Amino acid sequence: MYSTENDYIILEDKTATGKKRDWKGKKRRANLMAEHYEALQSKTGVPYYGKKAEKLCSCAECLSFKRDPETGKLKLYQAQFCKVRLCPMCAWRRSLKIAYHNKLIVEEANRQYGCRWIFLTLTVRNVDGDGLKPMIADMMKGWNRLFGYKRVKEATLGYFRALEITKNNEENTYHPHFHVLLPVKRNYFGKNYIKQTEWTSLWKRAMKLDYTPIVDIRRVKGKAKVDAEQIEDEVREAMMEQKAVLEISKYPVKDTDVVRGNKVTEDNLNTVLYLDDALAARRLIGYGGILKEIHKELNLGDAEDGDLVKIEEEDDEVANGAFEVMAYWHPGIKNYIIK
Repeated sequence: MYSTENDYIILEDKTATGKKRDWKGKKRRANLMAEHYEALQSKTGVPYYGKKAEKLCSCAECLSFKRDPETGKLKLYQAQFCKVRLCPMCAWRRSLKIAYHNKLIVEEANRQYGCRWIFLTLTVRNVDGDGLKPMIADMMKGWNRLFGYKRVKEATLGYFRALEITKNNEENTYHPHFHVLLPVKRNYFGKNYIKQTEWTSLWKRAMKLDYTPIVDIRRVKGKAKVDAEQIEDEVREAMMEQKAVLEISKYPVKDTDVVRGNKVTEDNLNTVLYLDDALAARRLIGYGGILKEIHKELNLGDAEDGDLVKIEEEDDEVANGAFEVMAYWHPGIKNYIIK
C-alpha cells in the first residue's frame, strides 16, 4: 500500500486487479487546469475564472480511506471534490460512477427484458470555438426530435446517451458527437431493424442538416450459437457488454484534449475558454425508456453532479475492523503522502 520517497510515505492505492489508481496524476492535472483558469482571470479580468481556479487547487487535497486489515483493500470514504466540469480529478471520478451505474442498469435490463444491445454514434461536422456552444444546443434539440420519431420509438426500448467532444488541433476545430447505448427487443433484427443508411437519414432530418452526417451503428452482442457453445458464448457476450458500457461511460472531454503539454499556452487557454462556456450548466448524459425507469428503480442518484466519493454501492463491511488512512497532497514533492 505504501512506497517511500525520501522521508515520506507515499500513497499507493490499487484496484482489485492490481492496477495502480493514478491519484497523483489526476491531482497534478487538476492543478495544471487551475493554472489555466488563473491565467484566464488575469487575461479577462473575470472573477468567475479565479473562483474556479481556487476550487481546482483545493480539489482532493486530503483523501481519507478505510483499509481492511485482512485484505489490505483501501476504500475512499471521505474527500472534498471541486466538481468543476473540466477538472481531471472529478471527471475521472464521474466516469467511474457512470460506468458502475450503467453496469447495474444493463444487468437489470437483461434480467427484466432479455435485451439485445446496439451501440450508436451520431456526429456532425466540426465547428470552430465560437460555434461549439450553439452546435451542442442544436444537437440536444435534434436528439429530442430523433427519439420522438415513431420509427425510432417502435424499434428501441430506451437509451443511454453521452456527449463527447474531441478537438482537431491541426485545424483548431471541435467535434461534438453522441455515443448511445440502445436496448432493443430480441426480434429487433427482424421487422423493426433500422439500417445504417436509415439511421443516417433520420439523424440528418432531426438535425435539419444540408449535408449527410457520419453515423455508425453496430451490434454489441454476438449471435447465439449452438447449445454446446452456449455457456462460452454468454461469457463472450457479457464481456462485449462490459466493454460497451465502459466505452460509453467515458466523460465528455479528456483532460489531455483540453490542456496539451504541461504549460499554459494561448491555444490551451482558448480551448479551456470555449469548453468551459459550452459545457456550463449542460446535462451531458441522459437516460430514456426502460433505462431511465431502471435507474430510478435502483435509486442510483445523479452521477454527474452527485457525490463523487462513493462510487460502488456496497455494504459497510469495510468499516468493521477497518482503520483509517489519511493521505495529504504535498505541493513540494507533488504527490500524496501518508501522515
